[in-house]
Amino acid sequence: MKALKLLLAVAAALIALRGVPRPGYEAMRPPLPAEALGGAMPESSPYQSDLLIQSHFLSQDFVPDGNVQKDVWMRAAWMKFDHDTFSSRTYPQSETEVASLWSPAYLYVAYRCKYTALNIYEGEDPAKERWELWNRDVVEVFVNPRPEHLNQYYEFEVAPNNQWIDLIIDLDKKPMNDAGWNSGWDHATHIDAQKHVWTCEMRIPIRALDAPAWPPKTEWRINFFRADGPGPDPQRRFLSWSPIQGSKHSFHTPSSFGLIRFVK
Repeated sequence: MKALKLLLAVAAALIALRGVPRPGYEAMRPPLPAEALGGAMPESSPYQSDLLIQSHFLSQDFVPDGNVQKDVWMRAAWMKFDHDTFSSRTYPQSETEVASLWSPAYLYVAYRCKYTALNIYEGEDPAKERWELWNRDVVEVFVNPRPEHLNQYYEFEVAPNNQWIDLIIDLDKKPMNDAGWNSGWDHATHIDAQKHVWTCEMRIPIRALDAPAWPPKTEWRINFFRADGPGPDPQRRFLSWSPIQGSKHSFHTPSSFGLIRFVK
C-alpha cells in the first residue's frame, strides 16, 4: 500500500511538471496575447473587431493600371464581403473582393466589384480631386498606422471612372477631414461592362502616412468600404469588410476597424 501511494505521488508530480491542466485551470489562465489568437484584442482595447487581413510582401513595385489579374494579385490573400455596413442584410449583386500587398515604399490595395449599374459623376476631369465623391459609387480604404490614436487615420476613395479623393481624418477636430492634404498616391480602374465587374488598384506611399515604423512590428487598423447603386442614400447599397457596430450609422466609426497584418 505504501508503495502504491508513493507511485501515485510520483505520477502526480510528473503531471504537474508537464503542465497538464488541473480542474478549473481554464478559468484561472490569463488571456493569451493577440498574436496567439490571430488578432484578438485585449479587454482594454477600444476596438470591437478582430477581423484580420494579411498583406503580403512585394519585392518589386509597379504602377497601378486597374488590372487585378496580375501574378502578384494571384498570390495575395483576397477577402470577400457582400454585407451591409450597418445591418445583417446582404447584397450578392454587389459582391466585393479586396486584397493588399506591401513593399518598402508602398501600401497596395486592390478591389474587384460586381455591379448592376454604375452611378458616377459624368463628364468631369478624373485628374482633379472630387469633393463628396462618396455620393456616387466608390471603393474606400480607411487606414490607421497608429492604432493607439483611435480618432486619427487616412481615407482613400476611388470611383469606377478613376475619380478620387484622399483625406486625413481627425475626429477630434472640426472639420474632421482635411481635403487639402495630398498623399501623392497612384490609382487606376478598369470596367468590364460585359461581366458587370469593375476593378481598382491603389498605391499609397508610406512616406505620406505617419507610420512609426515600416514594416510595423504590430498590426495596423483598417477598414474597406463600398458605396454602390443609383438613387438617394436610402436606395443605395453601403458595404464594409468589418461591419459598423453600435448605433452610429457612419463609416467614421474607427472602433469597428479590423486588423491588417504585414507578412513576408
